[in-house]
Order: sequence, then C-alpha cells, then structure tokens
Amino acid sequence: MAFANANVSDIIATTIQSRTKKIADNVTANNALLSRLSTKGKIKPFSGGYQIMQELSFAENSNAGWYSGYDLLPVGVADVISAATYNIKQAAVPVIISGLEQLQNSGKEAMIDLLESRLSVAESTMKNLISGGVYSDGTAAGGKQIDGLDAAVPVDPTATPYGGIDGATYEFWRNGVSDNTAAAVTADTIQGLMNLLWSQLVRGTDRPDLLPCDSVFWNVYVSSLQSQQRFSNTNDGDAGFTSIKFMDADVVLDGGIQTGTFTPTGVTGANGSPAGTCFFLNTDYLHYRPHRDRNMVPLSPNRRYATNQDAEVQILAWAGNLTTSGRMFQGRFDMNGV
Repeated sequence: MAFANANVSDIIATTIQSRTKKIADNVTANNALLSRLSTKGKIKPFSGGYQIMQELSFAENSNAGWYSGYDLLPVGVADVISAATYNIKQAAVPVIISGLEQLQNSGKEAMIDLLESRLSVAESTMKNLISGGVYSDGTAAGGKQIDGLDAAVPVDPTATPYGGIDGATYEFWRNGVSDNTAAAVTADTIQGLMNLLWSQLVRGTDRPDLLPCDSVFWNVYVSSLQSQQRFSNTNDGDAGFTSIKFMDADVVLDGGIQTGTFTPTGVTGANGSPAGTCFFLNTDYLHYRPHRDRNMVPLSPNRRYATNQDAEVQILAWAGNLTTSGRMFQGRFDMNGV
C-alpha cells in the first residue's frame, strides 16, 4: 500500500495554484510571438465548446457602392463573416513526490521548498513544450501538438487545410511565401527579397510587425546591415529578446541554440524558428487561446497515488491552441536551400 502524507496533496495543489499566474506569464514571456501577443491583448482565453472558433472576415460587403439622390440602395444579405475552427490541444507536466521524499521533508516548509524546485523544473519544461509547439506544424505526438506557425504559415499554403479551411480552394486563406531554396541568399540579395515579400503582405495600415527568425537567417540579415546604424526595440529588449528593425517591424532572433535539433525528453520539435526561416507576422491577426480553466493549473486537487509505487503525483496542465483570423496577412521567408 502506498504511503501518503495526508497534507501533501493539498500542499502540492495549492503550491501549483499559487504559481498559476506566474507560470502562465513566464511561458508567454519565453517566446517572442507569445510575448508580443500578450502586450497587444491577443491572449484570449475561451470558456468551452467542442472546438476553438476564431471569427474572420473573408469577403467585402457586396452592397457597398456609390449612389446619388433617391437611388435605391442594395440591402441584400451579405455573408462576409465566418470562422476558422481549431482543435483543443492539451499539455501536461507531472510533479511527482515519492513516499521517501515525503518522510524526508515532512515539515510543511520543507515540503514547499522541495515542491518549489520541482515546480521550477516543471515550469521550464512547460515553457519549452509550448515554445516548441508555437513553431510546429501540429503533427507531433499523433497530432496532439499545438497548431503552430509551421501550420499557420507553411511553405505551401495550399497543401493542407488549416483551421478547417482549405487554402487550395480559398485564395484568401493563403499566406505569402518567399521560397528561396533554389539559390543561395546572401547579404547582397536578402533585403531585396524581403522587400518583395513585405509588399505582398501590406494592405493600408495592415502590415507585419514581428519577424521571428532563426540564427541562419539572422546572421545573413545582420551582415546586410553592417554598414548601417541599427536600432534595437526597447520593449523587446526589456522582454529579453534581441531585435533589430526591418521597415518598422522587429526582427527577433527566437531560437539560436541548436534550433531544429534540440529535443528534450517528451518534447518533439525545435524551440524556435525553423532553420533558415523568418516569419513575417501581423500579430493583429494571431491569437493565443488557452482555456480559462486549464491555463497552467493543477489538473485536480484530488490525491493521485501510483497503484504499484510509493509515490504521489500532481499534474500541471494546459489546454488551448494558437489561432489566426487572417492568414493572408502572414508571410514566410524560406532559405533552407543554403
């Protein structure tokens, strides 16, 4: 029979609960895109439902037009609002206490100290899990991973439906792409190619504001600026991200160490932008949608015992997805041929 300290479950649950806001904030601060979405109020918890619905406008109102005097005005029904649908994805990190550790840390203060260290590990693990998911295509772990930027802004936007909408059928649901795999991108050519992609993504005041990239793209772009004075963005700098400017957007190095190869146990995929890639993101149309009741919280306050071990576990849990309401405003610069 497993040993259990009657107070341990409550201590585990309440300790996680007291850190919920801190853990959630630290997760968003760990990723350049999530950090930007947080500052722009684009983190929108949802309360329930079978899927996450993200409203979008896919057409202009056909009733619009010029008129004079007593001209009749068209009042036909204009179906211009729809929604993309996203599955609810789930993530969890167990925090485990053995019976021996409970005995060795029987005082409440000692147990909290032990839990703090365990939760710090769980927190950093969750940060890496979510950050990796933000750049993923959503296919890892049998499709249970977040539908990240690799799905929202792919090299071929017509290849696979996204958000329940087929880009091969609907042109408004295709992101911009600068595919430069046929020839090497150099410091002499990179800005001209970036200009072309940028111009495809601008509509009035709508334009990309965040360009997260990997170290390969970063190094080539920085080399193109060697003779020019560069300015870093104070806000992004305060958030811990190194950034420079392209037009008026922040170019952010998001994932420089072993990007594309670092795979912690249980975590599949890179922890930053894919190698040779820069995303041209208009974050007005991107949304981080955690469930309001499952955003880095203890999965259950009830005691969880191992049936064949002297151990107790509590689970740090999250549910939600990354969504977009405007795929046409997003772009991808691919230089993976270099």
